[in-house]
Amino acid sequence: MRDELMPGSAANTSDELALVASLHAAPCAGVFAIAGAGTQAIAWLLGVAGASRTVLELSVPYSAPALAELVGYDPDQAVSRQTALDMARAAYRRALRLRNAGTPVAGVACTATIATDRPKRGEHRCHVAYWTGAGSAVFSLQFVKGLRDRSGEDAVASRLILNAFAEAAGVHTDLDLGLDAQERVDVERVAYDDPVRALAAGHVDHALVSSGAAQADAPVRGAVLPGSFNPLHDGHRRLAEAASRMLDAPVTFELSITNVDKPPLAEPEIRRRVAQFDVTESVAVTRAHVFYRKADLFPGCTFVIGWDTATRLVDPRYYDGSDVQLVSALERIRGHGCRFLVAGRAHDGAFRTLNDVPIPRGLADLFESIPESAFRQDVSSTELRDALEARR
Repeated sequence: MRDELMPGSAANTSDELALVASLHAAPCAGVFAIAGAGTQAIAWLLGVAGASRTVLELSVPYSAPALAELVGYDPDQAVSRQTALDMARAAYRRALRLRNAGTPVAGVACTATIATDRPKRGEHRCHVAYWTGAGSAVFSLQFVKGLRDRSGEDAVASRLILNAFAEAAGVHTDLDLGLDAQERVDVERVAYDDPVRALAAGHVDHALVSSGAAQADAPVRGAVLPGSFNPLHDGHRRLAEAASRMLDAPVTFELSITNVDKPPLAEPEIRRRVAQFDVTESVAVTRAHVFYRKADLFPGCTFVIGWDTATRLVDPRYYDGSDVQLVSALERIRGHGCRFLVAGRAHDGAFRTLNDVPIPRGLADLFESIPESAFRQDVSSTELRDALEARR
């Protein structure tokens, strides 16, 4: 939707510092990416005691290469709504990696072109955005050219940055931007009332459903047991129990809604599969259909897999026939501190284990076997689905 903020009188420094004090007292931390304007916001955020609770990182991606590195592509226009949103999303993902476990985080960004030491033919404008697990917003302002000097335009952009972060953090603010009667801020917001819906829309990377509640991009510790869970069965639970005993760590189930060979799961089907789990079980719903992307999401975790999955994991056919790509993917997983716990499976009249997996040289330390005495289950989800279909 689109809203308008009406112009008002300029705020004074005490107003800005009072808002910063409120932000430091709120349970939200942020990563800030600021380019073109907003230097006074940096000074205000760092100039009030308590900044270490609020500011995870500040960056100034001023050059074109720095901006491209942040957002992952070379923007056609550096100062635009879309670029501001992409900067905020990149900052949010950075915040997820830097935060203390459980701390709500936001990515905040500003991209602007304002008065400088030479005349500009184009507009003076700024776009400020935030990104959180619950939604995003972008605030766009075109300045009246010539009304202010560089410091004056920077001050307005800086106040807009503070207001944007306050909205992301749920902090009330009445900080006046100091706009002229001819100026207005256009605001475009997107909000999600449910983390699973946010995941289905591609807004967040995973939704963790635990103890009957869902959280967007919540941290996961211990082990992760991926599967399609169509249906969830006793073998999944027994495997999770065996892995938990071996690792002395909790096990989270993981359902990826994307598959290399199939269209993404629709939201009703996602919810049907998640509903199979007990309130005592945790399931992370992701869009990560390959293990190196799962490792990106869950650094430090151990992935609990079966012999058949392990065999595919080290098969060059799944890497465009490239041994180099295979090793690169596994090294990326290693770089995240992840590894694999492998359960045996019955196949072609024999019980296959990790010993039957042709692991590339130098990568054996990534894999550990679950003994047959600790876990064996010869019924698969496919067999259960076939049996259910046969009864219909």
